[in-house]
Amino acid sequence: MVRIEGIVPDSIAMECGILEKDILISISGHEISDVLDYRFYLQETDIDVLIQRGDEFISFEIEKDMYEDLGLEFETPLMDKKHRCEIKCIFCFIDQLPKGLRESLYFKDDDSRLSFLHGNYITLTNLQEKDIKRIIDMRISPVNVSVHTTDSDLRCKMMNNKRAGETLKYLEMFKNGGIEICAQIVLCRGINDGKALEKTLHDLAKLYPQLNSVAIVPSGLTKFREGLFPLEPFDKESSLRVIEMVESTNEMYWHLYNKNLFFCSDEFYLIAEKNIPEDAYYEDYSQIENGVGMLRSFEVELDSFLDTLSEDEKKINRSISIATGASAYEFIKKCVGKIQSHCQNIVCEIYKIENNFFGHTITVAGLITGSDLVKQLLGKKLGEELLISRSMLRSEGDLFLCGSSLEEVESLLQVDIKPVAQDGASFVMALLGLKEV
Repeated sequence: MVRIEGIVPDSIAMECGILEKDILISISGHEISDVLDYRFYLQETDIDVLIQRGDEFISFEIEKDMYEDLGLEFETPLMDKKHRCEIKCIFCFIDQLPKGLRESLYFKDDDSRLSFLHGNYITLTNLQEKDIKRIIDMRISPVNVSVHTTDSDLRCKMMNNKRAGETLKYLEMFKNGGIEICAQIVLCRGINDGKALEKTLHDLAKLYPQLNSVAIVPSGLTKFREGLFPLEPFDKESSLRVIEMVESTNEMYWHLYNKNLFFCSDEFYLIAEKNIPEDAYYEDYSQIENGVGMLRSFEVELDSFLDTLSEDEKKINRSISIATGASAYEFIKKCVGKIQSHCQNIVCEIYKIENNFFGHTITVAGLITGSDLVKQLLGKKLGEELLISRSMLRSEGDLFLCGSSLEEVESLLQVDIKPVAQDGASFVMALLGLKEV
């Protein structure tokens, strides 16, 4: 049961007389404890809603369209608290954060409901077989799983959790239950790469056709690792070995399944100084949120949008600047060059921002802080506008990781800053000063 915190105006709930502060007990006899229960049992057209008002229990028989919402509002989207991750992975990025940042940055979630609702990855370690059965019964699919390795002992070591190995059996239960699986492997050099990675890829391939895809990403290492498990960053040679193993394994299973299953993140290709695969390789870009194929998708969108520019748009005159991370710097230069070949009146300064806040091993744009922007751009030629990746800011679009606000950084640099979405069309429009439709 869960407390109703609000009623949407002109909704079914308001018409029925359900009130704010009522307690939702059940739908059609099924107890409601969270958003998954609520959405699952709400899908029918004829339902019986039981609420508690004070000491009184009231039943409402409701006819509605399939999946139509009642108009009830709850304290949180999950209807209860997020499930906190209780394990301590040797590569955990949150454990590598300095003190003094926003409190929300230190929260580790490991919530299967967020996996379904928002694409978050879960370790399975805080689930029991009854939870897996619930996922299967409710057809909660796909499920995004942080696998890392299929070696039980190694998984326990990497996650510092004694259940980490035994919960691998849940993957087979998902397969047998028809639940689609998207998997992630955070690769730690010398730990779960090499032979361990080879075993993991072959084990995961056995989950096909329920296995959708697997992202292989390098562990992110900040300078704040004192007292943590010793890890080394990937270099060019070790990244090439990872790419070669993943691509050769893909080729092997392509002959069986006619589908690519395994994808290295763009970061591996950048470190290895190797060309990112072509558009067709990524198929439906199912792992783009893991940084897999993001640059290729970006460039395809950019090329396509450039072909739609009008003659007037090609004559736009602007002087601007871009700040990006070290890993994407050459790629951004290439993209700007393409735009300038179509729009010759665009002047653009591109600045590579070194990550002094987290350490120089962190090279992605999304982890650049406002303090590093200010220190490295103060006094530089920034033009009429500075473009940054929207990923540098929290979802509300107002704060950098270091706690600096967008307005503070604009004031210190004396320039308007435009956060830009991570797609090629938005990038071209931002560069030309066009309004997004």
